[in-house]
Amino acid sequence: MATKEEILSKVTASIEIIRPYLQNDGGDISLVEITDDLTVKVKLHGACGSCPYSLMTLKNGVEQTIRRDVPEIKEVVAVDLA
Repeated sequence: MATKEEILSKVTASIEIIRPYLQNDGGDISLVEITDDLTVKVKLHGACGSCPYSLMTLKNGVEQTIRRDVPEIKEVVAVDLA
Protein backbone atom coordinates (compact mmCIF):
# COMPACT_ATOMS: atom_id res chain seq x y z
CA MET A 1 0.00 0.00 0.00
CA ALA A 2 1.13 3.54 -0.76
CA THR A 3 2.45 5.81 1.96
CA LYS A 4 0.48 8.84 3.11
CA GLU A 5 2.96 11.07 1.22
CA GLU A 6 2.50 9.08 -2.01
CA ILE A 7 -1.27 9.26 -1.69
CA LEU A 8 -1.10 13.00 -0.99
CA SER A 9 1.08 13.50 -4.06
CA LYS A 10 -1.30 11.50 -6.29
CA VAL A 11 -4.40 13.29 -4.95
CA THR A 12 -2.75 16.68 -5.48
CA ALA A 13 -1.86 15.74 -9.06
CA SER A 14 -5.41 14.56 -9.68
CA ILE A 15 -6.85 17.83 -8.34
CA GLU A 16 -4.55 19.75 -10.70
CA ILE A 17 -6.13 17.82 -13.62
CA ILE A 18 -9.64 18.73 -12.42
CA ARG A 19 -8.92 22.37 -11.51
CA PRO A 20 -9.03 23.89 -15.06
CA TYR A 21 -12.52 22.48 -15.66
CA LEU A 22 -13.80 24.04 -12.45
CA GLN A 23 -12.04 27.32 -13.19
CA ASN A 24 -13.71 27.46 -16.63
CA ASP A 25 -17.04 27.61 -14.79
CA GLY A 26 -15.87 30.29 -12.35
CA GLY A 27 -14.95 27.94 -9.52
CA ASP A 28 -11.95 26.28 -7.96
CA ILE A 29 -11.02 23.51 -5.55
CA SER A 30 -8.52 23.12 -2.76
CA LEU A 31 -7.43 20.09 -0.78
CA VAL A 32 -8.22 20.43 2.92
CA GLU A 33 -6.97 17.08 4.19
CA ILE A 34 -6.76 13.35 3.69
CA THR A 35 -8.02 11.57 6.78
CA ASP A 36 -6.50 8.43 8.26
CA ASP A 37 -9.36 6.38 6.80
CA LEU A 38 -8.45 7.78 3.33
CA THR A 39 -11.32 10.20 2.91
CA VAL A 40 -10.33 13.25 0.88
CA LYS A 41 -11.76 16.53 2.15
CA VAL A 42 -11.90 19.36 -0.37
CA LYS A 43 -13.30 22.88 -0.42
CA LEU A 44 -15.11 24.14 -3.48
CA HIS A 45 -14.64 27.85 -4.14
CA GLY A 46 -16.36 30.54 -6.17
CA ALA A 47 -19.19 29.42 -8.41
CA CYS A 48 -18.56 25.78 -7.46
CA GLY A 49 -19.14 26.51 -3.79
CA SER A 50 -22.60 27.95 -4.32
CA CYS A 51 -23.76 26.04 -7.41
CA PRO A 52 -26.82 23.83 -6.92
CA TYR A 53 -25.00 21.15 -8.92
CA SER A 54 -21.89 21.20 -6.73
CA LEU A 55 -22.68 17.83 -5.14
CA MET A 56 -23.04 16.29 -8.59
CA THR A 57 -19.77 17.91 -9.67
CA LEU A 58 -18.10 16.62 -6.53
CA LYS A 59 -19.31 13.02 -6.83
CA ASN A 60 -19.41 12.56 -10.63
CA GLY A 61 -16.39 14.65 -11.53
CA VAL A 62 -13.99 15.20 -8.66
CA GLU A 63 -14.50 11.94 -6.75
CA GLN A 64 -14.52 9.79 -9.88
CA THR A 65 -11.29 11.33 -11.13
CA ILE A 66 -9.48 11.11 -7.80
CA ARG A 67 -10.61 7.52 -7.17
CA ARG A 68 -9.57 6.54 -10.69
CA ASP A 69 -6.11 8.01 -10.12
CA VAL A 70 -5.82 6.96 -6.46
CA PRO A 71 -7.86 3.78 -5.91
CA GLU A 72 -6.92 3.67 -2.21
CA ILE A 73 -9.21 6.66 -1.57
CA LYS A 74 -12.51 5.71 0.08
CA GLU A 75 -14.49 8.83 -0.78
CA VAL A 76 -14.29 12.56 -1.48
CA VAL A 77 -16.32 14.99 0.59
CA ALA A 78 -16.71 18.75 0.46
CA VAL A 79 -16.24 20.76 3.62
CA ASP A 80 -17.43 24.27 4.26
CA LEU A 81 -14.75 26.22 6.09
CA ALA A 82 -16.06 29.53 7.36
